[in-house]
Amino acid sequence: MSFKDILFCKDGSIATITLNRPDSFNALDLNISNEIRSALEICSSDREIRVVVLTGSGKAFCSGGDIKYFEQFARSDPAEPVRRVLEPLHRIVLEIRRMPKPVLAVINGSVGGAGMSLALACDLRLCSSQAKFKQAYTSLGLAPDVGWSMWVGLLAGFARASEMVFLDPVYDAQQALAMGLVHKVAAPEELPEAARQWAEKLAAGATRSFAIAKENLNQTLLTLLERQLEVERQGVLDASRSDDYQEGLDAFLKKRKPFFKGS
Repeated sequence: MSFKDILFCKDGSIATITLNRPDSFNALDLNISNEIRSALEICSSDREIRVVVLTGSGKAFCSGGDIKYFEQFARSDPAEPVRRVLEPLHRIVLEIRRMPKPVLAVINGSVGGAGMSLALACDLRLCSSQAKFKQAYTSLGLAPDVGWSMWVGLLAGFARASEMVFLDPVYDAQQALAMGLVHKVAAPEELPEAARQWAEKLAAGATRSFAIAKENLNQTLLTLLERQLEVERQGVLDASRSDDYQEGLDAFLKKRKPFFKGS
């Protein structure tokens, strides 16, 4: 199967999915989202694959939703692009969690919005020391989605999640490590080798045992995740119809500070 916006590589028992829209910081539009979902489905069904690596090309892992894609619908139906992208993104997150093999996020650079959700859905997270983390949604007049509220609440805690939502700070890799958002930080030049070592160790592990253990972890998590995805879907669609979102989108595109009116 050929792809346009991702690179898919199978090296023995290791499959690597690379988000490959570096000029847009691997932002998520409908096409790349569908391609990631398709690649994950291949990984799930291919018995030769024993570990999946998810990473990005260029300076970013994934900056979140593609604002230029959203802009196309700004005057007609601003909720429409959000609605279109959410469906494959929700399937991606569920596919990652239901994958009967480990999924390793290799966070090569900046990550924000839905990009954080994709990384946090993975089983393990290794990141570059130059990586930056940003919630991003509320600064645009939107609300977190794709399980963001659950992932950050569980991993970093309610207080830290609240800080991200209301203040939207930028965290560096060491702060992300201290909060439990990632498992290990490596220098940029050491990241590929660190990722290879982790992937090879996982691929050499007891795959069936991993699958059972992951399913056990998922028993409570998946019920909560499915409910949270629907709650967040309704929330972000509601936010996308607000005047504040229109202002946030315009401000982002014009590179100015937004003036939110709370409506």
